[in-house]
Amino acid sequence: MDIGNIVSSYNNLYTSGAEQSASKLENQLKSDYSNSTEEELMDACKQFEAYFLELMFKEMMKTIPQNEGGAASTTNMMDYYKDQMVQNIAKESTEQNSLGLAQALYQQMRRNYGLDNQ
Repeated sequence: MDIGNIVSSYNNLYTSGAEQSASKLENQLKSDYSNSTEEELMDACKQFEAYFLELMFKEMMKTIPQNEGGAASTTNMMDYYKDQMVQNIAKESTEQNSLGLAQALYQQMRRNYGLDNQ
């Protein structure tokens, strides 16, 4: 197996993983949470906040000038590790309640589903 095939397989795996992550979150957010526990509801809110932060960080990174040198395989691997780093930073930020979006969304969803009255 040559390096070109490895890089191509790697790129396909990376792209499908990103699409699956977004699809999973979308399906979870479309769920009916009227019978969910508080933990399930908060988990969905935290996942949304982490995804929102991830997208925001990635857009911010696009404003940084990039070095044009380097092979395509190196660039793809760097992109993968940058994405992993951004995902971890977004998740950690959400766990530390640094933005507070998950908490605000959680409170709104509790009101919308009538969970405050229970």
